[in-house]
Amino acid sequence: MSNNNSMDKATQGTLQRGKACLRCRKRKMRCDGAKPACQQCIKAKKGEACEYDDGKGKTRTQILRETVAKLEQRIRDLEDPDYVASSVTLYDPHSHCHSGSSPSSFGSPESSYLSTSHSPFPSESPTSPPDWSHVQGIVSPIPSPFVTPNIFFDDHQPPFHPPPELGQMLLDIFAPHRRQCGLAIHMGQLRDSLSSGPKQRHPVLMNAIYLWACFVSRPEPLCQHEEHYLQQALVALPEALRLQNKVIDVIQASCLLSLYFLSTGRLLEGGYHANAAAALAMQIGLGRKSFLEAQNFLLSGCTETDLKPSKFDIQEGERILTFWQVYNLDRCWSVVLRKPCIIHDGPDPRNAIHCPWPQEIADYEIGYIDSNITVQTIQSFLAGTMSPSGFSIPALRVKASTLFAQADHLLTDLTPGTKPSARFTEKMRSLEHTITLFLSTLIPVHQLDVVLPEEKHSLIVAHTIAQSGIIHMHRPFAEEVTVSFEKCTQAARACIAIIKHITDQDFGFLEPIIAPCWWSVADIIVGELDTLEASWPLIDCTDVRNDLGTLLYAMSRLAPHCPIIAPALSKLQKRLS
Repeated sequence: MSNNNSMDKATQGTLQRGKACLRCRKRKMRCDGAKPACQQCIKAKKGEACEYDDGKGKTRTQILRETVAKLEQRIRDLEDPDYVASSVTLYDPHSHCHSGSSPSSFGSPESSYLSTSHSPFPSESPTSPPDWSHVQGIVSPIPSPFVTPNIFFDDHQPPFHPPPELGQMLLDIFAPHRRQCGLAIHMGQLRDSLSSGPKQRHPVLMNAIYLWACFVSRPEPLCQHEEHYLQQALVALPEALRLQNKVIDVIQASCLLSLYFLSTGRLLEGGYHANAAAALAMQIGLGRKSFLEAQNFLLSGCTETDLKPSKFDIQEGERILTFWQVYNLDRCWSVVLRKPCIIHDGPDPRNAIHCPWPQEIADYEIGYIDSNITVQTIQSFLAGTMSPSGFSIPALRVKASTLFAQADHLLTDLTPGTKPSARFTEKMRSLEHTITLFLSTLIPVHQLDVVLPEEKHSLIVAHTIAQSGIIHMHRPFAEEVTVSFEKCTQAARACIAIIKHITDQDFGFLEPIIAPCWWSVADIIVGELDTLEASWPLIDCTDVRNDLGTLLYAMSRLAPHCPIIAPALSKLQKRLS
């Protein structure tokens, strides 16, 4: 009798050929054919990946392949000069640029480089610090001439997760651009996390990465899915904040979201997420104490947290890099947005930054960790102390952010309408000396063409930010003080010289902060042009106009990758015409 029962169960467990789910067929496992998910997939916690190819429908992979084929055919059609389709609307990249109607020169002290609605410098006072906050409202150009099936998400996928093959494709697109958005992360471990449960990164981070993959793919059809991944990241953010073991993912994702909004001109949202990331980093003490102390500060008695000391140096390195990612964002964009920095760093050791200088992720991979957390990192640098670990490319990028923010902070001691005090003048001279010394530690501009591309992009930004700090510091006095005017023009021309080493391929990898830096350069060069054109006897302005032409070309090439620069570009085009 028992033998008959065993035979019945065996018969019941046997499916007709081709009726098993795709996962069981691939692994040659016995499948019970249950729908929507078989027991094998449910036991493996892969119920959402259980799918059948029973001839009644197509799998996600088949749909993906067919859609890619359709997109390729669509691209071939659009590239055909004889192809005409009334359903395709051409996109005007300047349709959302409101440059204003004032015909006055925007290089003069009385007027601003941009119009009133987008001016980086307020027109009412030439001595007041720059105000870039009015750029809010630029519409992000997301061309969508393609209408495709929704291959990036469907009813069979779990919340927040695209199909694994699509996730890998998006990571491939994102990987070369991770420096551009400040995310220093081990790509090998990130790829592995797509398929390993316990090590999976939180969806808020993954969707922020997918968002950037779509963004940097502009104008390819993939960019039309930016809004989807943006919404997925925003929806996942509150849930991630409730998980104490995903705080690093939250900080990294908030930085990516902030830079995305800032790049597309949505400054209010960008500033909000920048503040959130910096405030969270401050709350857990990420840059102020050892990670063991940070863990005890945030959690006591928890058994699982990503702030725990790790036996893998690469995880410790990622935490260090995450702090400096927030720091760069906070320091640079606080200047642009005219808001106070969130991450404080004072002479008091209890309020100072002790986080070691950042290194390349490959250095952490081989076990290099600078364990000296007793030194006040930023304060020591500003005091002139040279650290052996402070000359990596990431560390140089951090130092540039520091000097840029210091130049802005210095102006808070300046009382408009009054003569600078001797103390202010001495501080200004000391900071300028520090900037000059820092520039001497960078690879010279004329050697940028021989370094690795990813290092070149960071060095371009570091050079430009440091020179912009000089412009920022001297601009309030340029109208009255000849030396300050000359300092501004020298720094602006140094930025023009850097631009001449930027290839067409480089523009898609530059950090968004370079856009407002170029606004400042344009303001100074246009002011110089106005001065020369108003002089008597007349002076040849060919060199100055050539410099503006170089800057115009660079801004035009950057605009598709960084829409925030569009209003400035439109204004400069009108001035040169």
